[in-house]
Amino acid sequence: MTREAADGGDPAVGAPAGRGGGSAPLAGRALLLRPGLPRDPAAPQHLAAFLVATVVTVLLTRGALAATGYPQVGGATLHIAHVLWGGLLLAVAVVLLLSYAGPVVRPIGALVGGIGFGLFVDEIGKFVTADNDYFYEPTASLIYVVVVLLVLLAEVLHGRRERDPSELLAGAVDRAVSGVVGGFSPRARRQARALVRAAGEQHGAAEVSALLRVAEDDREELPDVTGAVARWVVRGTYRLVRARWVPWVAVAVLTGTAVATMGRGLAAWIAGADVPGWVVAGVLLSGAGSGAGSVVGLLVVRRSRENGFAWFRRAVLISLLLTQIFLFRLEQWAAVAGLLVDLVVLGVVAAEGEVARTRRLEAGSGAASTAT
Repeated sequence: MTREAADGGDPAVGAPAGRGGGSAPLAGRALLLRPGLPRDPAAPQHLAAFLVATVVTVLLTRGALAATGYPQVGGATLHIAHVLWGGLLLAVAVVLLLSYAGPVVRPIGALVGGIGFGLFVDEIGKFVTADNDYFYEPTASLIYVVVVLLVLLAEVLHGRRERDPSELLAGAVDRAVSGVVGGFSPRARRQARALVRAAGEQHGAAEVSALLRVAEDDREELPDVTGAVARWVVRGTYRLVRARWVPWVAVAVLTGTAVATMGRGLAAWIAGADVPGWVVAGVLLSGAGSGAGSVVGLLVVRRSRENGFAWFRRAVLISLLLTQIFLFRLEQWAAVAGLLVDLVVLGVVAAEGEVARTRRLEAGSGAASTAT
């Protein structure tokens, strides 16, 4: 996407519907597009907000209960478990998302649903044990597995396949829904126009562009907390990687963490820790895999900064998606600190890799311009 599109310039207008244009025939489109299931361009942000709200809710709930001595709400005969409040909030989120058209309500639905799901999944120990044991030892690991599976599902839905241009145009139409009834703020209009420009010459692009132009201006909009936090995190991460030493500190932390993880696994094995052998083996193997990815990254980064940081990203993903599962089973909630470190390292490494990719593309386009 060009900077002009991101800044809200007038999008290129496609051919009118039924007069050619760049649209692929309906029969040739992706399987889910034919019955009318375009993906929301903002879905990754909403899903991230849902998952972050889930994890934060679990941690805050566990901390609050521990600090207050695990009180029983409901008196001597009743126990109003927080799973019930979680189910209620999930129902509220569904009602909101089913009641309002357009994108405005989705950030709220993501937050409310994430909090509700966090309250629900926190009691997973009661659901999988015969004696309803909230303190079941593998609980932390089970919750983490659930979150990882949801992350992988989101990656399958949104991270693997490029968006069809018709999906981008549908995203612009979706944003026009709120603009028609409530007006467009400058930021919302820029986002919608950027989607039309990215969609290219699709059937209906001219009509969508015209609709975006006639929608009234209105600077008031419902606060988007998740969007504001996402923009703050992105800006902060890119500001960090401007300091050249920060990415290398992140790589050093990643490598050190992999070595420390293998050390913890060996120590647990030598000490005869009261955990299944497959947990210790998992810590050792996944830690070794993460360490190997770091080593390959260090060897490759001298030739290609972009490829090197791609390997560092793979290494930290191994830690997040595999190693942390075993660590949560080995150390239970104490592994949260390592999880936070991995998330920070992932953000820095991914940002540095994107910076390297952008520089390569800019250098390539500059060379092409010089040649012509």
